[in-house]
Amino acid sequence: MEKARPQWGRPRQFVFACISYAVGLGNVWRFPYLCQLYGGGDFLIPYVIMLVVEGMPLLYLELAVGQRMRQGSIGAWRTISPYLSGVGVASVVVSFFLSMYYNVINAWGFWYLFHSFQDPLPWSECPLNGNRSGYDEECERASSTQYFWYRKTLNISPSIQESGAVQWEPALCLILAWLMVYLCILRGTASTGKVVYFTALLPYCVLIIYLIRGLTLHGATNGLVYMFTPKMDQLANPKTWINAATQIFFSLGLGFGSLIAFASYNEPSNDCQKHAIIVSLINSCTSIFASVVTFSIYGFKATFNYENCLSKVILLLTNSFDLEDGFLTASNLAQVKDYLASTYPSKYSEVLPHISNCSLESELDTAVQGTGLAFIVYTEAIKNMEVSQLWSVLYFLMLLMLGMGSMLGNTAAILTPLTDSKVVSRRLPKEAISGLVCLANCAIGMLFTMEAGNYWFDIFNDYAATLSLLLIVLVEIVAVCYVYGLRRFESELKAMTGRGLNWYWKAMWACVSPLLIVGLLIFYLSDYILTGTLQYQAWDASQGQLVTKDYPAYALAVIGLLVAASTMCIPLGALGTLIMRRAKAGSAAPVA
Repeated sequence: MEKARPQWGRPRQFVFACISYAVGLGNVWRFPYLCQLYGGGDFLIPYVIMLVVEGMPLLYLELAVGQRMRQGSIGAWRTISPYLSGVGVASVVVSFFLSMYYNVINAWGFWYLFHSFQDPLPWSECPLNGNRSGYDEECERASSTQYFWYRKTLNISPSIQESGAVQWEPALCLILAWLMVYLCILRGTASTGKVVYFTALLPYCVLIIYLIRGLTLHGATNGLVYMFTPKMDQLANPKTWINAATQIFFSLGLGFGSLIAFASYNEPSNDCQKHAIIVSLINSCTSIFASVVTFSIYGFKATFNYENCLSKVILLLTNSFDLEDGFLTASNLAQVKDYLASTYPSKYSEVLPHISNCSLESELDTAVQGTGLAFIVYTEAIKNMEVSQLWSVLYFLMLLMLGMGSMLGNTAAILTPLTDSKVVSRRLPKEAISGLVCLANCAIGMLFTMEAGNYWFDIFNDYAATLSLLLIVLVEIVAVCYVYGLRRFESELKAMTGRGLNWYWKAMWACVSPLLIVGLLIFYLSDYILTGTLQYQAWDASQGQLVTKDYPAYALAVIGLLVAASTMCIPLGALGTLIMRRAKAGSAAPVA
């Protein structure tokens, strides 16, 4: 007899699993960046609109498909139409690519967590040079946090062409990260359903603690005022709306197959419409909440740097012109500088090149996202806090929980179709399948622990999923509405859950959401074409900063393969089904 499909122990385990998967690092390190870049609080207007017309409808669609078909992504889309099996394969391929590099972030999180127990924090000051006569030159050119990230953590090479060797310390952290993932998924929903309580709730506890601490920091209000100051002109910028749509799209994790996999373990009568609304609203509220925390910390960091810059200028002028201690202050600095420039023009011209241009606005205008925000900006703020070790441990625990929660969803998108396959499940137990998937990902992930690994990480992060996911979700929504049939799907949903589709869901699925995704696809394709040669940011140790370089030909070939490997699954899957059906029909034809 065929085994009964495993199910979540309780409905709330499914909700927590979806929240843990959807609420990830993008909420903490990309949404605040977009707010900073596109109008502060006004960015919420296009963001909320895109949530209503894109986020909730597409999330509901994937949950409903998974719950109705009760299979992973491959089986679910094959049930809708045999010609759509390639859609599920494309989702698995994208999830496999994502898992390969995403867990490297958790490895870096472990690395920083282990170093957070040192006093002082190892990124709080520059190390001494070889002969101990001064500080390391590379660190002095950059900053102590940048030096710890680029040299001590990544030991980054000058370019992608110089691969270098595997760094054994990050490699060990990567093995530990994959071991944690394996232990969490070992028993399927039985183990994952318990772990998600922790991975979903702990980040909120840490964010609340950080909010309380952040609001009490000197200069926190500067960051919050900066975030919520209206910049209405950005609402007329098409990129504001496009980035709001893509943030909703990728933040919810649409197209990977993870949500379909999670929903496939639901009771058929589960109210997936209610859960789609809950998860999408919690995800968006978390992004806004995390932005308030981030900008309070960001305001403290910017104010600290600004006041530190002023102190250096005051000290320089006081010593150069033999001014009385305490005479020169931040409030009268501009007037005194004008007086000195007019009274002692020759001497002031000698000192002028050494006077920094201190500006709080320019400090706040520095937009940073991704690993730069997580491992440089935050660590720079943390090192200046009292009891910095405590805040560092809490912060990197939060990052690890966010990363692990997303990894559980990524691996579920890969494992569910494999365990659903009778060919695979008959030969290998679930534990062995999970182990092999983790082992394969870990082995390939060693690429990202090499000296040039961060450049390859950026390639996978930028190109492995973007276009592929847009195409996958577009095919998904067209398949449900126009291949399977929206009326048929509605009647089956009503039979399962007792709830029909109102006009809102029908309008979004049948018209608004597909048109929006087509618009995003056109934007991305035109953007890539207009960009010309693709470029990347390389670390220049001699300057202590990032410089722009062109990707070599083989890196461009890898980018093309990453996009093609997933997108080509859709037409190839349909073509393969067509050939097999015709071959079967030909062999079954009667002989004359």
